[in-house]
Amino acid sequence: MKLKLDLHDIYNRGTDIDRALRDIIDEAVRIKAATVEIIPGKGSGQLKKRVLRYLDRKDVKARYHRVEKDSKNFGRLFVHFRH
Repeated sequence: MKLKLDLHDIYNRGTDIDRALRDIIDEAVRIKAATVEIIPGKGSGQLKKRVLRYLDRKDVKARYHRVEKDSKNFGRLFVHFRH
């Protein structure tokens, strides 16, 4: 199972971004999803950097297996889980 989070609508609201990321990771762990697709969009790259910083936090990093940057689409990330 794969979950998807599109951040286009909340790109400029920092607390909403963190909440959305936390919620999607909680949901992935709860339902044992294999992958979460996160779409920060292409833009300036600042939102993608923010998402990567969030995913790099020690408390968050412990919950997933690895992050994959899509080589064909700069505006997309995959977070893989091992349950």
